[in-house]
Amino acid sequence: MLPVVTAQEMQKADKAAIEQLHIGETRLMELAGCECLRIIRQTLEKESLCGTSFLVVCGKGNNGGDGFVLARHLLNMEASVDLVLLYPESLLQGVNREGLTILEAYQEHHAKVRLFKSHDEAVPFVAETPYDALIDAIAGTGLRLSEPGMELASPLSDGIELINTIRERTGALTIAIDIPSGLDPTTGFSAFPAIMADATVTMAFLKRGFYLNDGPECCGEVHVAEISIPRFLAEPFSCCLTDSNFAAEHFMLRESASAKHANGKVLIIAGSQTAQSSMLGAAILAVKAAMKTGAGYVCVSLPISLAGAMHTAVPEAVVIGRDIAVIADKARWADAILIGCGIGRDNNAIDFVAELLTCADITTKKLILDADALYALSCIGMSDALGQCHNVVLTPHYGEFSRLSEIPIAKIAADPIESARSFATLHEVTMLLKGAPTVIAAAAGPVLLNTSGTEALATAGSGDVLSGMIVALAAKGAALFEASAAAAWFHGRAGDLASDVASLVSSGMVVDAIQQAIEEIFEMSQQP
Repeated sequence: MLPVVTAQEMQKADKAAIEQLHIGETRLMELAGCECLRIIRQTLEKESLCGTSFLVVCGKGNNGGDGFVLARHLLNMEASVDLVLLYPESLLQGVNREGLTILEAYQEHHAKVRLFKSHDEAVPFVAETPYDALIDAIAGTGLRLSEPGMELASPLSDGIELINTIRERTGALTIAIDIPSGLDPTTGFSAFPAIMADATVTMAFLKRGFYLNDGPECCGEVHVAEISIPRFLAEPFSCCLTDSNFAAEHFMLRESASAKHANGKVLIIAGSQTAQSSMLGAAILAVKAAMKTGAGYVCVSLPISLAGAMHTAVPEAVVIGRDIAVIADKARWADAILIGCGIGRDNNAIDFVAELLTCADITTKKLILDADALYALSCIGMSDALGQCHNVVLTPHYGEFSRLSEIPIAKIAADPIESARSFATLHEVTMLLKGAPTVIAAAAGPVLLNTSGTEALATAGSGDVLSGMIVALAAKGAALFEASAAAAWFHGRAGDLASDVASLVSSGMVVDAIQQAIEEIFEMSQQP
């Protein structure tokens, strides 16, 4: 997994690299420039940059210094470079001053470089010039916003608007060095204006702001540049990004001589039927997902009148009714239990969930609470409902989480990482907060972010599928925290594979693609 750091954590690691490992600023900056060049060539799909033209807009800090180094490397690759320095030269210090001095020397020998010492000086020459790429080296991670949407002053705003205007007019590829200028690296909130990048080349570690609020829209495709700042300088990580390797690590394959009972015994308590409606579909999706994720044995408790339909949809599943004694017996047998998908929200359903959560045979097991079970929790009260539970994961979306926590949705959305972490710590549960990104948090350890998947998952029943996947992985042996994060990754990947057109994906299609998502990563791991 890749670490995801705050601005403060990045600053600490950067300082430690210089002071503890004696990696000088010049070396760090040189590596940053070289990595930017490599990724630019890769993005442009060009081995040679001869005949290509770049506009590099630089600020006064180290981000501008990275821009000076990159400009030199671009010139060495025979590209044409126009560089705009937004601030007076007198404000440049140390390696940044040195970087500009080198370019000034280049200008005496190189016809393909033009240096402009202010925005106003540059505009008559660059505003109408066609460029292959625009480089944002203005502010970097040093920007901290006191409030979302705050207005930036000149000349910072001038440089950002210059890049955005040329990009909008010409469609030139726009690449941000480290982070799009105007974006807060920790919160992901943007100022006005902020760079709209097609790609971001970030130094050493991913930044938290890439995944929150305005971050995804501003950053484009994110690349991590290796600049010799080792991971241990940023440890312990407060946040990490899940990936295919993590997902594969927590998917237990069946032993060749194993029996069904050794490969995950799942109990799913789901579905409902009244005179007015049926929620059997939620139960079917969860059961199918558990099966597709490799559970050895799945038992589902639902109104017995729905047994025939369940057997038709999922003949592999064992069906029991709603008798508490029978459910308790199956709970003793199960390795993991899922409660909530389509149980309903009337008083009878709430009382039923409350009764289940007082049953010791249930509360001592790995327990996943989703959908209508979360609604029941909000009615019963967290402390009363979960007082006897030892190992539980809650899987709310923002609306359900707001109801549970009494935190406004807007506040949750502004900082889902800390919202989930604080709630998990307060109630000693694992939280899987659905969203973009999905946040997985526990009372201790790093928060995990999952970014697999697209709008394909924004469809009814998608959460039921995810819960079925979590309970299967947990029953097969993964700890609830890891099972939740791995299932979220597989779920997102299955959504990607379900159709070439994300807006046409249904939850049933996601279920059908689970097997392909799992097979894919194991095929990749076997490749030389």
